[in-house]
Amino acid sequence: MDNLYIDKVLSGDSHAFRYFVKTYKDMAFSLAISIVKNELLAEEVVQDAFLQAYLSLAQFKKQAKFSTWFYRIVVHCSYSSLKKRSWDTVPIEPLEEVMEMDESIISKLIEEEQKQLIQDALLQLPGQEALALRLFYLEELHLEEITQITGWTLANTKVILHRARKRMSIEVQKHLIGQENARR
Repeated sequence: MDNLYIDKVLSGDSHAFRYFVKTYKDMAFSLAISIVKNELLAEEVVQDAFLQAYLSLAQFKKQAKFSTWFYRIVVHCSYSSLKKRSWDTVPIEPLEEVMEMDESIISKLIEEEQKQLIQDALLQLPGQEALALRLFYLEELHLEEITQITGWTLANTKVILHRARKRMSIEVQKHLIGQENARR
């Protein structure tokens, strides 16, 4: 399907590029936030990546999947953006406790809290490690696809994933201990 829209864009139908934006914007944002750790900056990175992809589409040789090629552009734009700027992350305040909730609301809150815990822990990891975890576990990509997107060797990808798993475990434990101490 990607190749059909690539051909349309290359033949002058610039509106056909909307297909790529709709299809890949969420994953692109996810990759960018893993690296830059700032939502506004990640949105900017994604816009830059789409612009670069659009302008470079004629150079896409269709040897790899479009998604792999595009995600590599997102990763490159993310690192380039970090070199240009230095942003501090802003801690998110915890939600106030709510009384008298039914079980479905409580389970939904627990699920959201778990997601937030994972996001918070990913924000504490170095960019490469957060990116590796996100690609491998959240996007369920194979190691070969990760190496194509990131430009890392297979051995380096495995090492980064191993380190990231260890560091993620430590960050989650620190967060849980911090919550435990806050309740006392």
